[in-house]
Amino acid sequence: MKRLAYFLAIAAFVFLTQCKNYAQLNNDKLIFYKVVADKIISSALQEERGYKLLKDYFSFGPRLSGSEQSLKALYWLKKKMDEAGFDKVWMQKTMVPRWERGKIEKGFISFSRKFKGRKLNIASLGMTVATPKEGITAEVIEVKSIDELMQLKDKVKGKIVFFNRPFDKTLVETFAGYGGAVDQRFAGPIAASKLGAVGVIIRSVTTKDDNNPHTGVTGRQKDVKPIPAVAVGVQDADFLSNALKQEPNLKVTYITSCRTLPDAESFNVIGEITGSVKPNEVIVVGGHSDCWDLSVGAHDDGAPGIQAMEVVDLLKRNGIRPKRTIRCVFFINEENGSRGGMEYGKYALSSGEITLAAIESDRGAFTPRAFSAGADSITLNKMRSWLPVLRKALIENIILGGGGADVSQIKNAKVLMEYIPDSQRYFDLHHSANDVYSEVHPREMELGSAALAIMAYLISEEGL
Repeated sequence: MKRLAYFLAIAAFVFLTQCKNYAQLNNDKLIFYKVVADKIISSALQEERGYKLLKDYFSFGPRLSGSEQSLKALYWLKKKMDEAGFDKVWMQKTMVPRWERGKIEKGFISFSRKFKGRKLNIASLGMTVATPKEGITAEVIEVKSIDELMQLKDKVKGKIVFFNRPFDKTLVETFAGYGGAVDQRFAGPIAASKLGAVGVIIRSVTTKDDNNPHTGVTGRQKDVKPIPAVAVGVQDADFLSNALKQEPNLKVTYITSCRTLPDAESFNVIGEITGSVKPNEVIVVGGHSDCWDLSVGAHDDGAPGIQAMEVVDLLKRNGIRPKRTIRCVFFINEENGSRGGMEYGKYALSSGEITLAAIESDRGAFTPRAFSAGADSITLNKMRSWLPVLRKALIENIILGGGGADVSQIKNAKVLMEYIPDSQRYFDLHHSANDVYSEVHPREMELGSAALAIMAYLISEEGL
């Protein structure tokens, strides 16, 4: 018995010694990674290279898929990757839908004792159809939801449906507020058309109390006739709602001239730093290059896309060679089709490479907060053990979640992830004329670039 106890004591001693050595090894790595993180952060904040690129990037104007401005911007992105000395740079051909807003967007109250001639600030929803040249004139029926609309049935025929459910500002998480309101923009016109409506007006999905309309894609259904759909500024939405309470039979007229053209040739732009040990294992960091045409898409997704590019540039210019390949992808057509994401997804499946992780940056370039990851508890806990390093760039948590629209097309990725900056101002700007260069703060953006670079580097060195 004493002999057994002796051997058990020896075994316990050896086990504890090994655990101590393992802990010490981890501590050594932690110190090393903190030094690398400091180097990345200092370089990003001091040099502001990504932020400085934005001004030239935005000089092309709005970059809706298939537009001339978009193509010019894509070739510029490739040129900048080449100039930065990326190990490999290429353009992946992708056919994309081509929708143009047109020059005419007018809305006004056309029949009313009290409000006749009062203008409404409108913008066509993406991929909708134009009105006839004389416009659409009809009485307006206001609803707060698609369910409420469906209960009205025959009362909808020949009317303009006005979806007026506001963004829920009581929610701290603004993406939850957006998700709670955006169905009326995407699916509302389909539901209204099924009931015989002639047009749709959507209250802009935004947190900001101004009068700039916020656009975004609207859905189509093969067996449902498309009807012209527009967004209206929230102040005009409130005005129209109050006017309808006073005069339920007033009429609104709006005229639009958007059109859909044949699909156009476009590209994903891809650049990488090749892994020194496991080059066939890839970490993708991506954003989308396209944006809606009411602005240059500074936060959706101009600055976030440049952040993804700066991940590779930060490693290259600081002489940091990752074990695994870290690849930046500018996906085309996220806003109205996700064709770029699907095309890259096909490549990922057929390339023979292992996509270890795919991280999307598509929530603006505000102050870093967290990452989300679609991973099991073991992998999540492993990544959370890196938080002492990531906190240097203000990353406080890694939450259970997943990736964005583009990286979600990479079906064989081991882990899909999303970079999460502070979201409180994002929907003030999203899909509107508000989303401009002056809204990007250089320190917030560069800290985000650093956070993404540190995360990609840690995955490269530690694996998942």
